[in-house]
Amino acid sequence: MDDVTDETCQWRGWREAAQAALYGPGGFYLRPEGPAGHFRTSVHTSPLFASAVARLLTSLELDDMALVDVGAGRGELLTGVLAALPAGFPLRAYAVEQAPRPADLDPRIEWCAEPPAGVSGLLFANEWLDNVPVDVAEADPDGVARYVLVRPDGTERLGSPVDGADATWLARWWQLTEPGTRAEIGRPRDEAWASAVGTLRAGLAIAVDYAHTTGSRPPFGTLTGFRAGREVRPVPDGSCDITAHVALDACALPGAELRTQRDALRDLGLTGARPPLSQASSDPTAYVRALASASEAAELTARGGLGDFGWLVQRIR
Repeated sequence: MDDVTDETCQWRGWREAAQAALYGPGGFYLRPEGPAGHFRTSVHTSPLFASAVARLLTSLELDDMALVDVGAGRGELLTGVLAALPAGFPLRAYAVEQAPRPADLDPRIEWCAEPPAGVSGLLFANEWLDNVPVDVAEADPDGVARYVLVRPDGTERLGSPVDGADATWLARWWQLTEPGTRAEIGRPRDEAWASAVGTLRAGLAIAVDYAHTTGSRPPFGTLTGFRAGREVRPVPDGSCDITAHVALDACALPGAELRTQRDALRDLGLTGARPPLSQASSDPTAYVRALASASEAAELTARGGLGDFGWLVQRIR
């Protein structure tokens, strides 16, 4: 990238700028309110999501069982899974997060900065990879892919040509052919996922995220921001979330399976089917509960919404 001088010291690649804005001192993800204060994931949409993860756990035939939640927020998923599991189910729960441990978190949950090595069970990363910072590239008027540099106020300019491992990644996974087209260079996410999967001795590793695959890459990228429930311009000053969809097919290791959340959750029993109308008269209270549950399941599996999320499923034998 461009050399840093007194004149250019504020200009940085998006990966470096987002890393500081999200996880540096005073960073967005270290704030007390946590991610739930600004946007809603499947975990926050309904307890049915945690119940589905609990069912997935109970289906694994392992002698030693751990649930490792990577990018755990404030421990919401682990709290929900522990509540949904059968009484006495043996589980070691790990929340992997850079923010401080919440004061009121269930004492059964171990808080750690990195995934524990050598455990068996389920490693689950819900909307984690989209917040692993990446550099952005844009094709200049001559069609040369260049790094996009950014200042703390969000102003951008083109820097030096993309080179090295980043250029190799673009050539393989996201070719820029027309001037003005953009890509998020997903190599750091590939490496982060491979490292996380490598900590499992046996079991399943699952990444759930906004995703796209080869053949459907968005021509101008997906970099954006969120603040207080609204999508905003991405500005790397710590005031907002900075996120981009994930090239999950690039992250996939040999033997991995790519699915939609809709299909994955339906296999775990979340269909969104309405209860029979006859129940409204025979058991009105149960009918109202079942109707609310069906509505939540429908939102988790909806086309054009959460149901379109990608599930990258990696089995470790």
